[in-house]
Amino acid sequence: MAARGIAAFLLPALVLLGCVADERIADAQALPTFNGELAMIALRRQVAIGPRVPGTDAHIETRDYLVEQLGVFADDVQLQSFTITDGDREIPMHNVVATFGNATESPVMLCAHWDTRPFADRDPNPDNRSTPIPGANDGASGVAVLIELARVFDIVAPPVPVVIVLFDGEDWGKTTANMFHGSRHYARNPTPARPQFAILLDMVGDADLSIPVEPTSLQAAPDIVRGVWATAQDMGVTQFSPRMGPAISDDHVLLIKAGIPAIDLIDFSYPPWHTVEDTPDKCSSESLGAVGSVVARYIYTLGG
Repeated sequence: MAARGIAAFLLPALVLLGCVADERIADAQALPTFNGELAMIALRRQVAIGPRVPGTDAHIETRDYLVEQLGVFADDVQLQSFTITDGDREIPMHNVVATFGNATESPVMLCAHWDTRPFADRDPNPDNRSTPIPGANDGASGVAVLIELARVFDIVAPPVPVVIVLFDGEDWGKTTANMFHGSRHYARNPTPARPQFAILLDMVGDADLSIPVEPTSLQAAPDIVRGVWATAQDMGVTQFSPRMGPAISDDHVLLIKAGIPAIDLIDFSYPPWHTVEDTPDKCSSESLGAVGSVVARYIYTLGG
């Protein structure tokens, strides 16, 4: 993902969140608990396999791990495989699609990217800039939250159909024109049905997590932004901030362009971004737990 400029103002809390929390917030006692420690295990496991660069053995091993993990909990898991052409190379890529309930009927979409950047182009050490990044926060964190959400949805079925999509090829190229391949392919070929809206999780594991409102998200899906932030406020989750953050070029933009309202949960203020220092010690189970708990609670408020 890439920043596209910074809005230098704060969004008034009352305008964003409303004066009261959503009355449809589910009884917390009736909901399964999102386990941040389990999500952290999934984060570490992805990093331990190695950089998830398309075209490598680690990429295939990670793909199989994700299919296996989601397959334990989901009603169905499929690979949406495609190939991109980069110069004289043909690169196979795979979106992982897991469904909960009858997802042929306008599901809610939760998504993240599972690949890692092939080169640490932001590393302060020039010698590292051709080295693939570990991608603990930039990739593995969002995926880890979604794997744990799958476990939660298996315990208590969500009130609406849900599709979890793990995008491939988000971080592939040196420019945005050669990135976001998985979301671009999915936006053209939504499966098993066109989502009613999407929530993207990217860089949500930072131990010092503070997620601002992403401007493109607010413009494209203001009701979803307000609902998620109101849920966080109701739960006392302070990692969701009412301030306005930078506009980010990320997978949600491709979905929005295809007519799918989408929001991006992302803390772009992360010094190890696109460096070899993007490792699990920079992440925390508390951050993963905060994000996963809010998203779970929000999903359980739908359909009422």
